[in-house]
Amino acid sequence: MLQQFGFTQYESQVYQALITVDEPLDASAIVKRSGVPRAKVYEVLHRMTEKGMILESTVEKKRMYTALPIESTIEKLKADFEDNVEQLRNAQIKETPIDDRVWTLKNNQSIQSLLKELLHQAKDSIIISGWADDLEEYLPILEAKSNEGLSVNIHSIGSLETTIPSVSTLIPDTHHETLERSRILIIDEQEMLFAGIEETKWQAIRSQSRPLVKFFTEFFYHDVALTEITQKYKTQIMEDQDVRDVLLKLRY
Repeated sequence: MLQQFGFTQYESQVYQALITVDEPLDASAIVKRSGVPRAKVYEVLHRMTEKGMILESTVEKKRMYTALPIESTIEKLKADFEDNVEQLRNAQIKETPIDDRVWTLKNNQSIQSLLKELLHQAKDSIIISGWADDLEEYLPILEAKSNEGLSVNIHSIGSLETTIPSVSTLIPDTHHETLERSRILIIDEQEMLFAGIEETKWQAIRSQSRPLVKFFTEFFYHDVALTEITQKYKTQIMEDQDVRDVLLKLRY
């Protein structure tokens, strides 16, 4: 019952034994109802009392126990969780030297959370590319950063409604068979994140490596340049079979 909230199995068993009976119990009764060994039960009861999860009283020289009511327990767990989150948020962040290692990350939610965190950390410039329906999630942060005076450059696959002036938009053609979902983020010309889909799952790399930051910056402007060229000379390109085939094989 309580293990998913960080309690031990014995603590959970003791709480469940107490909450499911409408009367106080002594240690012997708790052992019978919970299955916790007698040699461990007093230690567990002491911990649960210290955590405020059970109440204790002495009746006729016998120590009796009862559980904190369910609704009170829920409120306590919520409050404890919020306190832990706040402590984590206020934890001192130590300054570290440039980390040129390449870190990998899986799971789309984790990648999105990290991307947002990096956006919040940006102080001078942001370069970001992705699909419009994906980029929309980050627009509030991007527009706020742009309003603060940061240089924000976006390359969007699909139309994106935004007040940010520097947006390059590629409207996919039916012939773009190799066009893949991906995200590129470079902040302050110092750190990059690249995410793509491999075997239906999102995976990402993150690094402050100068060569990689430079490579993905140039890769971003490569996409922007191809987009502008394709839009400006679309008629000529589509009429030239060789040129069209080469362009449509590119990732952008």
